[in-house]
Amino acid sequence: MKYRTMGKLGIETSAFGLGCMRFNGPASGDSTIDEKKAISLIRKAIDGGVTYLDTAYVYLGKTSEIVLGKALQDGYRDRVRIATKMPKEAVHDRASMEALLEEELRKLQTDHIDFYLMHGINREKWEYFKSIGAPQFFDDMKKAGRIRYKCFSFHGSYEDFEYIINDWDWDMVQIQYNFMDINNQAGNKGLKLAGSKGIPVVIMEGLLGGRLATAPDNVQALYDAFPVKRSAVEWGFRWLCNHPEIAVVLSGCNEEEQINENLRIFDTVEAGIMSDEEIKLMDDVRSAYISRTKIGCTGCRYCMPCPNGVNIPGIFSVWNNTSLYGVDPKKDWSFNSIVEKGNGADNCIGCGACEAACPQHLDIIEGLKRAWTELNA
Repeated sequence: MKYRTMGKLGIETSAFGLGCMRFNGPASGDSTIDEKKAISLIRKAIDGGVTYLDTAYVYLGKTSEIVLGKALQDGYRDRVRIATKMPKEAVHDRASMEALLEEELRKLQTDHIDFYLMHGINREKWEYFKSIGAPQFFDDMKKAGRIRYKCFSFHGSYEDFEYIINDWDWDMVQIQYNFMDINNQAGNKGLKLAGSKGIPVVIMEGLLGGRLATAPDNVQALYDAFPVKRSAVEWGFRWLCNHPEIAVVLSGCNEEEQINENLRIFDTVEAGIMSDEEIKLMDDVRSAYISRTKIGCTGCRYCMPCPNGVNIPGIFSVWNNTSLYGVDPKKDWSFNSIVEKGNGADNCIGCGACEAACPQHLDIIEGLKRAWTELNA
């Protein structure tokens, strides 16, 4: 296992961090997690050298912390650092923050949380956390030894990220990042900004929720033609670990084989490991994915709100993902949400308000017709 120093914190961590959100459930029964299997996977990762474990209050029906706490008995807690999170929806004042933290400590069966994150924030959520006194609470809990480091996980625009990271003295940040998301959310600029401040970066969605783990034909052809043979998973993780700003890459595993494969990969990768030829390969891979794009929607939302309730960027995002990553729309939560909320393209009356507002000058009306037909096929 390769280990890295976490920026200004000066502590060492495994490059591979185990994400505790994707454990399989049992074949039958009411439990969200097959506890015996999950505990075995967690301990196998730790025995293999993993020292960073990531969970959250809401993961797996609020049971992930419980199972992790059980797995860390018998001396395992002393070998790792735990990250968990405070969701905006669960807190509204000092008392509720105190109650939540105590509940999480009890579930995790520990007297402190190493990395405590404000969960999935953007600028709006950060302002909310400030309004209820969360920064002071985090400072107080850090002084009391209940948490070690004050952190946030992020989903929003780069502008939001820049504002948040400069607005307080953060110890660590967690961002969505992979070779396809270099200009999405925090992106390259956010990674570099955090690095310039000495703030260690933990990566989530390094394989886009598994979408980059299996390559479409035109991408696989590029991997196959390269002199060195590696799986799509290894190429994705290798690209991430090449960045010196990244301290930990999270990977959610639900099978022993995945743990073994990750342990092998993260025993071979480190910052600056990629050659110029390998970097060019990944640039070509990105271009090959992009070439599969159905419509050039950037998600800027200038077309919104639609007067008839059509979720235009949401529909186009799912449509593109079916082509880029082989997503099955009927199993995609975002598409199902669009359908359930009645925001489908079948509401479009062709008024043209969206096309007049689109900075990309897309043929939105025709695109919606094609997208809705294909997604519902």
